[in-house]
Amino acid sequence: MILAITFSTPVKNCGEILGKPYIRVRIRRNTAAGLQTGAIYDAEFFTKTQAFQKKMTEAEVEAFLSTHAGKTFKNTVEKTDSEEITYMANRRGEIKVLHRKLSPQDDNNAHYNRRKQHILPEGQPVPFLAALGVMDANGKVLAQKYDKFRQINRFLEFIADILDDVTKLCVGNRAFSEERPLYIADFGCGKSYLTFATYYFLHELKHIPVEITGLDLKEDVVADCQELAEDLDYRGLHFAVGNIANASYTHEPDIIITLHACDTATDYALSYAVKHNARAILSVPCCQHELNLQLDAHRAEIADDSPFASLSRYGIIRERMAALATDAIRAELLEQQGYAVQVLEFIDMAHTPKNLLIRAVKKQLANEKAAQDSTRSAIRSQERTGVLLDSLHVSQTLYGLISGSGSRSNTPDCRCQ
Repeated sequence: MILAITFSTPVKNCGEILGKPYIRVRIRRNTAAGLQTGAIYDAEFFTKTQAFQKKMTEAEVEAFLSTHAGKTFKNTVEKTDSEEITYMANRRGEIKVLHRKLSPQDDNNAHYNRRKQHILPEGQPVPFLAALGVMDANGKVLAQKYDKFRQINRFLEFIADILDDVTKLCVGNRAFSEERPLYIADFGCGKSYLTFATYYFLHELKHIPVEITGLDLKEDVVADCQELAEDLDYRGLHFAVGNIANASYTHEPDIIITLHACDTATDYALSYAVKHNARAILSVPCCQHELNLQLDAHRAEIADDSPFASLSRYGIIRERMAALATDAIRAELLEQQGYAVQVLEFIDMAHTPKNLLIRAVKKQLANEKAAQDSTRSAIRSQERTGVLLDSLHVSQTLYGLISGSGSRSNTPDCRCQ
């Protein structure tokens, strides 16, 4: 039985073969699927800037392996329940296959036999998850909360991926300490599943001194979260009532999190992050109404020979285009401010359409050439953004906030649950 496969080192024409220039593909058996006969593998396809997910059946996985191992991808590692198989291709296209038997004590094999590896593993009690009703006291994830459990673990993977970069940007070659902890702000924290998860992961599992502040407008929700933090003795986790637009912190946040802040509230959070020199940003936007309203009002201004003419004619397509354009503009604007930006799939589309996550990390410019390259990249980004806004005949809040030209919008601070 195939448990996991990792494809790497793509050939030059990988983009032509698979439709996108993937640099890595990772496929894992979803043991939570039990004995179901449908899609039982989770596949992730990575380009340099994006990640795509899909479900695959066992037959599809076997066909993909046969077609691409050692061919489209020069290095492929397959793990079964009994062995590790490595496919390697040389310059002449010759494929060498190596087999290594796995012992029962092999940690990775044991994990894959049981379930997908999670940062917060199922079956081990986690106090905050039990308190928030995600798992019971014995560590069993409640069936109706399994999607939330996966979402929490997925988000922690995003945090883990940027930890080294953020550490270097904040404290250089040293580690965070009690005197200089990692500072995080969560704008529009809501019920704070992910806020508690981030604290638990960093403080309890990684043993990193951290101070996290969750901000929300709902006083009762903030009070409940603060009470739970105190009950759990999470001394570095605090909650406050406040608005994104006028937030104030004793220490500037190193990481800013904004999840499901509605419409232009996301823009105000991103603007705050840029102006306060946040080292990293994790943002899941939602309810992008701003551009859609403008597109609806100015449909007549989009000429028939515009590439957007057909996309603007139909309401549901126009709405989706507006949401994608909004997030594309946000990503471009962050790149222009010196961030390395990725737009990633947060969770499976089957669970929610609000599944894009913008992850931005401040660039580390090691030398003059890197600085020049970054400047040229920013200029090209500015040109792309200008063309898109002009072609759609729209304005966008984050663009106004960063450029100093002001914004037409109010500053809502709701968060979808």
